[in-house]
Amino acid sequence: MVDGLEPAAGTGAPGLESALAEYTRQVAELIGVPAEAVTCEVTDTATAYLGLTVRTADLPQRDLMLVWDERLGWSIAIEPRGDDQPPAICHLGRQIAPSPAAVAQFVADVLRGSRRGQLSSVPPRLDRATLAAHMTGIPA
Repeated sequence: MVDGLEPAAGTGAPGLESALAEYTRQVAELIGVPAEAVTCEVTDTATAYLGLTVRTADLPQRDLMLVWDERLGWSIAIEPRGDDQPPAICHLGRQIAPSPAAVAQFVADVLRGSRRGQLSSVPPRLDRATLAAHMTGIPA
């Protein structure tokens, strides 16, 4: 288990906390995000946050974040300043929990500028047991 990715006590389905922590750790490792810039939790909503260590050429003064939630999946957004809502740059649609390699490719594409502004439809919602199975690569 990576520091900062301990499962939160809460209302999550058994297995989702550890599956999300491992899944998030794998994504972070592939895109080069240090453990201290990564968090995830399962409460009433399962979420993950990765503070990206690189910026886009068209927003060189703004920090970026890769965020995940169990309803929307992955997106890249601009780090908020103060209380402002972080604007999403791009959303990785179709799947709630694609492979870590697919997420890493998405990040690379967005940072390269080939996916900027592409917001896609929200994928269908999965129950938490199925979601945990997707994250661990086990057929549900």
